[in-house]
Amino acid sequence: MQTAILIVGIGTLGIISYGDVRSRRIPNVLSLAIAILGLAHLAIANDVVAASRTVVAAAVTFVVSFLLFWRGVIGGGDAKLLAAVVLLIGHQEVLGFLFLMSLCGGVLALAILARDKLRPRLFSLLRLTSVPSAKPPGCSVVPSRSTVPYGVAIAASGAITLILEASFAR
Repeated sequence: MQTAILIVGIGTLGIISYGDVRSRRIPNVLSLAIAILGLAHLAIANDVVAASRTVVAAAVTFVVSFLLFWRGVIGGGDAKLLAAVVLLIGHQEVLGFLFLMSLCGGVLALAILARDKLRPRLFSLLRLTSVPSAKPPGCSVVPSRSTVPYGVAIAASGAITLILEASFAR
């Protein structure tokens, strides 16, 4: 059963990543699915102390991430997903998960920054070579402020943490 939770969890995190890249939205139903998987994982483990610590860690994570959402630092979907992933990975892995998430988020932000810096140069180069589709479809100018789909960093670090946790448990 633990393996099924792992597989479904990683698959759901993959769907969340794809959707966040495409639309910058994380559906509530997918965050809820991750939270339910986390609760099922806790129930199967049959350890009341670990379960209560994990629930407290998820609640604290939700409060902190909600405050970040309230200040406009992260999106609401990111806040909910972060707490749900903490439920899934367990309290023992939270610090490693947060560290890995910050690394993934940093790499993602650098990639988006590089894309934004290179895009105008690429379009001018394409215009110089007379390529008819030098502009992206439906786009007249490059947006002045890009956003980072941080759900990708949350989901990627959650999936990596789950895989590492499963491989070290053997």
